[in-house]
Amino acid sequence: MKRPQVRDDLALMEGYHSPQVEVSVRLNTNESPVPPPAAWSDALHAEMSQISWNRYPDRNATALRAGLAELYEVDPSMVFAANGSNEVLQCLLLAYGGPGRSAGLFEPTYALHSHIAKVTGTAVVEGERAPDYSLDPAEVDRVLSQEPNVVFLCSPNNPTGMVEDPDAVRSIVERVGNYGGLVVVDEAYGQFAPWSAVGLVDDDQPVAVSRTFSKTWSMAAARLGYMVAPTWVVNALESVVLPYHLDAAKQLAGTLALRFEPEMRDRVAQLVEQRDIVAAGLGELPVATWDSGANFVLFRPLNMTGDDVWEQLLARDVLVRNCASWPRLSGCLRVTIGTPEENRAFLGALGEILKP
Repeated sequence: MKRPQVRDDLALMEGYHSPQVEVSVRLNTNESPVPPPAAWSDALHAEMSQISWNRYPDRNATALRAGLAELYEVDPSMVFAANGSNEVLQCLLLAYGGPGRSAGLFEPTYALHSHIAKVTGTAVVEGERAPDYSLDPAEVDRVLSQEPNVVFLCSPNNPTGMVEDPDAVRSIVERVGNYGGLVVVDEAYGQFAPWSAVGLVDDDQPVAVSRTFSKTWSMAAARLGYMVAPTWVVNALESVVLPYHLDAAKQLAGTLALRFEPEMRDRVAQLVEQRDIVAAGLGELPVATWDSGANFVLFRPLNMTGDDVWEQLLARDVLVRNCASWPRLSGCLRVTIGTPEENRAFLGALGEILKP
């Protein structure tokens, strides 16, 4: 049998993977270290019994979009929900990318921006960040001079954790709007940051903001994401998304979660406090770090290789993300903020490894 071949441009492309290893302290995938409130679980279990499983779900996700619209004080027509923020981004590139079009981004940044672009046949225009991982104005000029149809910004940026400068974002939105492009601000960790681009979204601005229930809402297992965007962007996304793509259980889980916004904000505040504790602990060790507005911290050991430190942490039952071999991140590791006990275990293990 002669097997069919995938597209030539996909043949050498690798998928996006994150190691799943059984350890006592798992701090590698930026998940919430605690579950949603028990009251949410109880409400979800009760409401699940009311789902008409023999019927298709609400195609428009009406209740979920209305709840998100109320949260962000926008019209429901400015909200799009999907299976994780990655499907949101995929729909956006199906609508605004594709063959003959391009997406601009600034590396290092979230790997799925370039990966999904390539999967959808969208050319990628890569800009380099400055040595401190901030946006480099000269590189911004170079990328925008090529007029990419979509420009990705990630704030807080993954994997660096750095928050984009508000004035820089506003300037990019204005410049991209002048040639007819669209700026997408990926705010998967937005609730941990001091400012959000959601306030820039209206029908007269070419900017859209993607977010997720995975991190701050402690719902990574649900794979639920959304975008706040101009109505004309939402209309375009709805034209390319598969019908009935968002199942009834997922819609219900997200809608019920919005009733527990105060609890979510309390979790965020506690994680921000723990992030500062971890950052302070790292500051006492021979590592370089970068300021983070997310629920993780990027660091680089100064007297050992990142690979060696990662392996020794794993031997101590602590798993962090190994970025040491990634382009532009030589020797770096990324640690997710966990519970106080997990954070102490991480800092203790790292201190043992790096001690003189």
